[in-house]
Amino acid sequence: MKVWAVANQKGGVGKTTSAVSLAGILTQRGHRVLLMDIDPHGSLTSYFRYNPDQLETSIFTLFQNQAMQAAKLIRPTRYENLHILPATMGLATLDRQLGAQSGMGLVLHRALKSLADQYDYALIDCPPMLGVLMVNAMAACDHLIIPVQTEFLALKGLERMLKTLTMITRSRSVRLPYTIVPTMFDRRTRASTETLRVLRNRYDKDLWNAVIPVDTQFREASRMGVPLPILMPQSRGAVSYIRLLDFLISQYAHEHRVAAI
Repeated sequence: MKVWAVANQKGGVGKTTSAVSLAGILTQRGHRVLLMDIDPHGSLTSYFRYNPDQLETSIFTLFQNQAMQAAKLIRPTRYENLHILPATMGLATLDRQLGAQSGMGLVLHRALKSLADQYDYALIDCPPMLGVLMVNAMAACDHLIIPVQTEFLALKGLERMLKTLTMITRSRSVRLPYTIVPTMFDRRTRASTETLRVLRNRYDKDLWNAVIPVDTQFREASRMGVPLPILMPQSRGAVSYIRLLDFLISQYAHEHRVAAI
């Protein structure tokens, strides 16, 4: 099972949209996909029409009871090969209630290990802050996807994210590969084009060489609770995520070839 985390220490940059879109394409290609929502806001959970305020069990249950079998907490979606491990607001209290307990940094790693035979891909939608949840995601994933909105304030979130990545890489003792993904790009605005130029100048080696454009169809897809690549596969946004997925798959294959040498 390949495990990808979608993270940035700034909200509103397209993390949930990225996780949903990539999962939708993978499902269409016949892969078994697990989405994990570890953001207390529960946007991914709400996308698939589960109410984070009404769920009795969620991914938070795993942290409360590490003996719990993760498979028992997984919920179906309307798509046969796409399942979700939902979030509840209790995740917001995790650092305060349980953060100091032993083994808290590897809860997701252990859960995914137990599910490895059931899924081809797991995508983790992360919260926009550093804490136990972010540490868990980075300890569990094989590749980190960092969506960055193409506006200047988002660059600060990227800087914080990369500092966090450096810190966690030291504790992992192995480099965590990552891809920076420019999102919400609007070529008509100077802010977008200038921010993209800065990203290319500073981070070219780890930057995806294309962009996710502004596309109002993402809102329509969210309203309907359907991944855009399934709802409107020919839309600009869907086509861009298809290209991103193909890139990520080729990157993953390259990283594992290099690791095997």
